[in-house]
Amino acid sequence: MNTCTFEITAGPIENQRLLNVCGPLNAHLHLIEQIWAVHIRRREKTFAIKGEKLRVMWTKTLLQRLYARSHQTIEHESMQLMMQEISHEEALATVEDERPILHTRRQDLQGRTPNQVQYLEQILAHDITLGVGPAGTGKTFLAVACAIDALERQQVQRIVLTRPAVEAGERLGFLPGDLAQKVDPYLRPLYDALYDLMGFERVGKAFEKGQLEIAPLAFMRGRTLNRSFIILDEAQNTTPEQMKMFLTRMGFGAKVVITGDTSQVDLPRGMSSGLIDAQRVLKGVAGIAMTEFTAADVVRHPLVARIVRAYEACHRNKGKNEGI
Repeated sequence: MNTCTFEITAGPIENQRLLNVCGPLNAHLHLIEQIWAVHIRRREKTFAIKGEKLRVMWTKTLLQRLYARSHQTIEHESMQLMMQEISHEEALATVEDERPILHTRRQDLQGRTPNQVQYLEQILAHDITLGVGPAGTGKTFLAVACAIDALERQQVQRIVLTRPAVEAGERLGFLPGDLAQKVDPYLRPLYDALYDLMGFERVGKAFEKGQLEIAPLAFMRGRTLNRSFIILDEAQNTTPEQMKMFLTRMGFGAKVVITGDTSQVDLPRGMSSGLIDAQRVLKGVAGIAMTEFTAADVVRHPLVARIVRAYEACHRNKGKNEGI
């Protein structure tokens, strides 16, 4: 165990700023202790950190950065994202000067893990990109951010977002409302990403101008999409035939991103996933890139990463037992 004692470089004791660093009832310090397995003791502006050497240094760096931002309340989400960045900083250092910066309402939007940086670079450099991995790794959010960036730069004329409405299936007719209202719940995550990155008012204007389109996958059949940034979300719930249909919608000047989690296939038993099939069929095809995310790329609540790892371990053990 390693111990590090340091003092935050401040003049007179600034209780409010220290409160923002530590969080209400030291909630931020407890979060750091829980995730990084360190022990933190504080006396006024002096912190004593005990734990594994690397994690102690991470904690020191984090506390110093928190203090630099402590003129205002520090949100729980910001804490988690900063911890994510610091833990990946050594790997990110080699690409720090070249990390793509996306121009959305969040001006400093960048990849926070090596895989996210690779994903953004592949989207920018390839016409078709597949992003495959567990929930919370930023696959859809970053793809939408790239689409908005391309629209802002006038590299494309519109953004087309689509998902398979697998859960609805033949039961769409029993849902209340018109067709748009029936499929809206299945497309809601795409709206959420747009509102977060563009703002509610700009999203509304973009829909009015025809710059934004969100539709179920079935609506893609028979179309050719030129000068468009096309995102297929939840692609694990497509069939191989649907995936082929979607990929052949691509027109001139178009860019396609396909995202999905092959561990969460909702297709009826016995049906093949179009995403898994596409990974096999398209591997090595020029102009197509693939990024595989892991639990280390999860940027949601820390428990999400642990849940993903627990399920992965369970499935591995199950596979070994079945192979006996």
